[in-house]
Amino acid sequence: MAIEDYKAVQISASPKVSPGTPGARIGDNTDKEQQQIYSSKAERTFEASDSPHLFRPIDSYEGLHRWDPDFEWTEQEETKIIDLRGCTFACITFFALQLDRGNIGQALSSTLLKDLGMTSNDYNLGQTIFLAFLHGRSSYLGLRALLELLEGGFIPDTVLFLSFFYKSNELPKRLTCFWISLIVSGIIGAFLAFGFLHVNDSHGGGSWRYLFAYEGLITGVIGIIAVFWMSASPVQTKGGFRGKNGWFTEHGKKIIVNRVVRDDPSKGTMHNRQAITPNFMWASLKDFHMWPLYTIGLIWMIPAGPATNYLTLQLRSQGFTNFQTNLLVIPSAVVGIVTIIAITWLAERTNQRLLCGALMGVWNLILLIALEVLPQKSIPWPRWAILTQLVGGPSIHPVLVALTARNAESVRTRTVASALYNMTVQVSSIVGVNVYQTKDAPYYRHGNKVLIALAVTGITLFIAARFYYVWRNQ
Repeated sequence: MAIEDYKAVQISASPKVSPGTPGARIGDNTDKEQQQIYSSKAERTFEASDSPHLFRPIDSYEGLHRWDPDFEWTEQEETKIIDLRGCTFACITFFALQLDRGNIGQALSSTLLKDLGMTSNDYNLGQTIFLAFLHGRSSYLGLRALLELLEGGFIPDTVLFLSFFYKSNELPKRLTCFWISLIVSGIIGAFLAFGFLHVNDSHGGGSWRYLFAYEGLITGVIGIIAVFWMSASPVQTKGGFRGKNGWFTEHGKKIIVNRVVRDDPSKGTMHNRQAITPNFMWASLKDFHMWPLYTIGLIWMIPAGPATNYLTLQLRSQGFTNFQTNLLVIPSAVVGIVTIIAITWLAERTNQRLLCGALMGVWNLILLIALEVLPQKSIPWPRWAILTQLVGGPSIHPVLVALTARNAESVRTRTVASALYNMTVQVSSIVGVNVYQTKDAPYYRHGNKVLIALAVTGITLFIAARFYYVWRNQ
């Protein structure tokens, strides 16, 4: 039973399954019933509901003119064009964002800290708050802050955008692809770094400047394209690079609107240009049933975070060259793609999302203990293998983001809840980048002990949240 999703509304249009009532919990259905409702393999027709008033959108909803309680369609008509036009480009934009945001890791393998007269503690500080023109500590901190300011709202906005196109049980898979694009940016970024860091800078400014400049250019170009490509909603796709006819036919638009609203009627309670009022923000903050997810967001990323940020520095300390280092980070990204797909599949397959989060914590705990007990004078390859598995470990992020969206009841609260969850994750990043300190280098024994304690705390929180939602469902 999907006991974690205690508040998500599920109204399905199917000849075998009648719509539920507002407030129905996913956990109220047995696993067999869940499979009957959500089976994507069964050949069936989506018939009109007997109770259309349960999911009629508000008058200002942008897709109201395509809403039809008597509309029917076949599963074959749920075309993959949604993935091609919406999800794929969302992944490309996330790739571009991470390419520009994450290239600091590749630059560390060169002479960045030395050229700017910085220590690793300065690097930590910059991570917590246009890199081509950096000339010292002040410019580094200021421009990192500007970068985070400009990119800060991207993830919750994009998650909300995807929710306009997909049903609640479809969103986790798309979010997995979304975060895979982040990992892919690390792979491609490593190859780009390998090339750019070979550039001989005759002015002595550091070849890492070329890396920042050209990857920033790539991000800028994709960002400009996104302005003319991304649509406001599934029914507002005409114009820009999308063409005068838009992405979908009229029949296709009706399918998208009706399938999404029948799955989650709350998506029709607010139009996509409607502002969030302070009252709705306060209501989201007061929703204590979401607090377990926010608390988990504060912890779960920290155990593997420092290893991710310091991977290149640790490899350099083991005697690898900067070029070898940038190639040796690629396997961790490949492992990350495999594990994020596996953990998401397992979570959705078993409907035990929070227990899968605890499983991820156990993975981190085992590797952190192995890293802590590894002798300092051992050959570098065992340390590289442990770090690769730690950095490439399973990420429960797509599952938690989808779980937050599904449990937030309405578009209003979902928007705020997604942002709040993302804020807790960013706070955890601030904590994580300051665990490893210069005085603890190069093996960071004290920092690893802190991470082990946090891994145990994270496992405990996942299990506690699971039992809380079991109790809440009952």
